[in-house]
Amino acid sequence: MQRIRLRYTKRGRLRFTSHRDFQRAFERALRRAEVPMAYSAGFTPHPKVSYANAAPTGTGSEAEYLEIQLAAVRDPAVLRTLLDESLPDGLDIVDAVEAHTSSFADRLQASVWELRLEGVELEDAEKAVAAFMAAETVEVQRRTKNGLRTFDARGAVTRLEALAAPADRPGDGACAILRLVVRHLTPAVRPDDVLSGLRVTADLAPPVPAAVTRLAQGLLDDETGTVTDPLAPDRDAAPAASTTAAGPSAAQQVPEGSA
Repeated sequence: MQRIRLRYTKRGRLRFTSHRDFQRAFERALRRAEVPMAYSAGFTPHPKVSYANAAPTGTGSEAEYLEIQLAAVRDPAVLRTLLDESLPDGLDIVDAVEAHTSSFADRLQASVWELRLEGVELEDAEKAVAAFMAAETVEVQRRTKNGLRTFDARGAVTRLEALAAPADRPGDGACAILRLVVRHLTPAVRPDDVLSGLRVTADLAPPVPAAVTRLAQGLLDDETGTVTDPLAPDRDAAPAASTTAAGPSAAQQVPEGSA
């Protein structure tokens, strides 16, 4: 049995697909690409697919992850191409590696998000960011299936900055970009919770809904505040795994005829 870890995107209009919509599309892609999936036991077997920390519906993402288990060995690069061709544009498989390490989900410690605030001046965004980061706690409310819940949106945010919008963007109105790094805690703090916190601390209220995109997720480097590629440990372990599978190297093998 082989395990493959995949990174995929949600772009353009496909950001409005729910996680369940993506699951259905991905399982169809597995069948179209004739991937030799391993299946669960029981009365209704299911393909062995593990999804990790899916982005909320309505947000774009460049860094969604899942793991599949195969009943036969396949080249990850070839598999990536076949699956990408079998999915609609916007749901793109952009990376694939063979799993050589455990506890992959534990490496998804934080996310980098970008929020595009149309109609907001950069100076106003900078003041709001400063007020939010200066606060010890920022209580916000979110409606859940169990009712209205109040929690701290500040503690999970390790980095938040306001940036100028790209010069080549369409339109002439004001636009500020927020870039933030959020730890994956319980309860989860989402980008819209941070926007609620900015409204609480600085009365920042964009006139139109923010366009939200997850740029990365993975291990959080506490010293630099950056989020690193969660697939890197599997790439690093691949040469060692190949050497172990191949047996002793030529230098270690005993020549024929030697004592």
